[in-house]
Amino acid sequence: MALAKIVYASMTGNTEEISDIIEEKLEDEGFEIEREECSDVDSDFFEDADVCIVATYTYGDGELPFEFEDFFEDLKDEDLSGKLFGVVGSGDKEYGEYYCQSARDFVEQFKKTGAIQGAELVCIENNAEDEDIDLLQTFVEELKSNLA
Repeated sequence: MALAKIVYASMTGNTEEISDIIEEKLEDEGFEIEREECSDVDSDFFEDADVCIVATYTYGDGELPFEFEDFFEDLKDEDLSGKLFGVVGSGDKEYGEYYCQSARDFVEQFKKTGAIQGAELVCIENNAEDEDIDLLQTFVEELKSNLA
């Protein structure tokens, strides 16, 4: 059974709820899951994972959540070659160009690790509605189909 690990940061509860939905969808697809809040783990959390997932919000003008800064900085030094990754962001479109910027930053950071993007970035405005849950299902299905 493939191991998927999810790390998330949530200020309002929206991103935590999104990570919970991802966990449920992965379980439905037969994955073993570990899900942790970012301040409870280090960047080596993904070391034994087959699939690495980050769910994050964006703070202010495109800034990483404070609690994710160390994890983000250290992630680029991890060797995740051959592992799949996926990123989900929650945000508010009122921030325009900064909408889900932290999620886009994590995609680039994962690429520095040698990991392979296994699913398209998903950006959700605020909390997950029905159409967003469908996007998260597609996200999980993409990860599963790209798992070697």
